[in-house]
Amino acid sequence: MSYLVLARKWRPKKFSEMVGQEHVLRALGNALDSGKIHHAFLFTGTRGVGKTTIARILAKSLNCETGVSSNPCGVCSACREIDEGRFIDLLEVDAASRTKVDDTRELLDNVQYAPTRARYKVYLIDEVHMLSNHSFNALLKTLEEPPPHVKFLLATTDPQKLPMTVLSRCLQFSLKRLSAALIAERMVFIAQAEGLRFEPAALGLVARAADGSMRDGLSLLDQLIAFGGDELSEANARAMLGTIDRGRIFTILEALRRSDGAAMLAQVAELDRDAPDYDRALIELAAVLQRVAVSQLVPESAADEGEFDAQAVASLAAALKPEDVQLYYQIALGGRRDLMLAPDPRLGFEMTLLRMLAFQPGDRVQISPSASPTVTAAPGKAPTQPAPKSAGAAVQADAVIDAATWPAVVDAAQLSGMVRQFALNCVPTSFDQTLLRLTLDAAAADRRTQQLEDRLVQGLGKFLGRPIRIAFESNDASLMTPARQRVQNELDKAERAAQSFEQDPAVRALRERFGASVDAASIKPIG
Repeated sequence: MSYLVLARKWRPKKFSEMVGQEHVLRALGNALDSGKIHHAFLFTGTRGVGKTTIARILAKSLNCETGVSSNPCGVCSACREIDEGRFIDLLEVDAASRTKVDDTRELLDNVQYAPTRARYKVYLIDEVHMLSNHSFNALLKTLEEPPPHVKFLLATTDPQKLPMTVLSRCLQFSLKRLSAALIAERMVFIAQAEGLRFEPAALGLVARAADGSMRDGLSLLDQLIAFGGDELSEANARAMLGTIDRGRIFTILEALRRSDGAAMLAQVAELDRDAPDYDRALIELAAVLQRVAVSQLVPESAADEGEFDAQAVASLAAALKPEDVQLYYQIALGGRRDLMLAPDPRLGFEMTLLRMLAFQPGDRVQISPSASPTVTAAPGKAPTQPAPKSAGAAVQADAVIDAATWPAVVDAAQLSGMVRQFALNCVPTSFDQTLLRLTLDAAAADRRTQQLEDRLVQGLGKFLGRPIRIAFESNDASLMTPARQRVQNELDKAERAAQSFEQDPAVRALRERFGASVDAASIKPIG
């Protein structure tokens, strides 16, 4: 006897055997049991979620010899013939292969005739959105005024392509994508019934790879059976699917926790030997980080369900700060978006990990000439002892800070980014070695935040080798800050360049000979 694939062998034959879609089953069950049955049903949803399966069970419910109900007997001739696909009064049509209007008219020519032996003549049209406009017009009249012995069951993955005139004449049921947990639960049941040896983690991997489709999941399960020789192990599942060993992901995250960039990149090199899917690797990385976040913030919901190494998750949850985990998760998601733009998938994956390393809150990673990473704690409170000169900017305990020296102080303190821009929009008014008073440009007042102030205090405190305080004076709209002075200098340079250009003999000759004019905005100073 030929082998029957799992998706067909274990196709539900009753509503009670369906997995998920309770909202649809409840509505259909109530309609069947009450006898209030619409003449046209439209089932929508992505592939493999049960559209045609529900339609066939509905056809059985309508034509079961024991009577119309939500629980067909499954043993009468009508039920058995529908299950076997040979019931004469169930007309199944694949609209993708019968798109012409002549096909539709031929199909509907016999609508007015009573069923051969059943209670209802049932038309099951799959992928109905593939019909042409003329075919829809031919179908529309019958949908609007169908004979009492006819029921239409329509299925589609793309309801947006159906005319509103058709949609308005059908009861529409939207089937949902199935969760990985539901698919895995069904696979466990099938594997046990088939007498297969399996690891729950293997079925969990296949269920996630099914992407919400039970049919795809069972097809992958068939593939795993062929791949592993009836032994459904996690290793075989990962090899078949090309997924990443989570142990390696945990090792990478452990190196990240230690800020050990060399060890982290060494793990990527090991990973690269298996020619992995790096997008999948980032998915696995994000999945582990999500589980760590749950363990930290909602520990009572952190059951591992056999998918994660509970001890490794607990270790990372204890070692990482919750805000770090959230940052890493966001970087992993951004890395997936950037992966297709990277010069090479491995480089994109490495860059994502390096971004996590570079943006570690509270830590600054420094790479020594030997490429061995070391971590220096960033200042939280200003240090009481002068920092060693090799650690960054030289300590200037006796530095003079006033309006004249302020730009040089900002440079010497190695202030960068937003902190630097914020500082250059200020002018010192006084400094008594412990308290620095700054006047802030009115135009930059909306950029002032507590975080910027704290980082400015830390940077200057490190530069001076002692804690200081900063007080901000009232804003001055006419304040000549270093930033405003720089803008003014650029304007002066541009004006001098324009004047020099205008006075150039060659330019003057062109103007006099050809009546040319000078576009002042196009003149750029050099140097």
